[in-house]
Amino acid sequence: MKFPPPFYRWRPHPWHGLDAGKDPPRVVHAYIEITPFDVIKYEVDKTTGYMRVDRPQRSSSQPPALYGFIPRTYCDSRVAALSLKSERGDGDPLDICVISERPINRAEVILNARVVGGFDVDDNGEADDKIIAVLENDMVYGAAQDINDIPPVIIERLSHYFSTYKLVPGEAAKLTIQRTYDAAHAMQVVEAALKDYYEEYGQ
Repeated sequence: MKFPPPFYRWRPHPWHGLDAGKDPPRVVHAYIEITPFDVIKYEVDKTTGYMRVDRPQRSSSQPPALYGFIPRTYCDSRVAALSLKSERGDGDPLDICVISERPINRAEVILNARVVGGFDVDDNGEADDKIIAVLENDMVYGAAQDINDIPPVIIERLSHYFSTYKLVPGEAAKLTIQRTYDAAHAMQVVEAALKDYYEEYGQ
């Protein structure tokens, strides 16, 4: 039996088997691992492509937006070179937070997201950038083109979440947000992560 392309006879690996989106680095695919309703840190298993329970969240923090990654991206030397502080990439796909007016309570979904900005995150010497995007065609946020188009309180909540979600009481913070950047720089980070992926894994 012949099927038209693109047809996946088996479930594709979310990181390697999906494409980066219809118009990267501006409009990208986001594969969602965690929703704002989750108090468990879920993460795609890099070997199997299935969702794995990474850890229960230690604190009461919940992610204020959808959280996942951009397929076929990889944080290595090019991503680190765009950081203010980090010495190397974290070796993971590039993280993305997607803002949506309507609540989406399911993970393991793919959506189109327009890149509007991001955070330069250093995690113990490793670049762990968080791209900020809006759900394409969202009735409230869909017209946003840059991070300044997003209400500041939403960016503040995202910043607070990432600044605190790994904190251990009595220990110094290992993760710091070095700066918040705009859409132009965010697209450079996405491009760098796409090139890092190509160098590491090929097409």
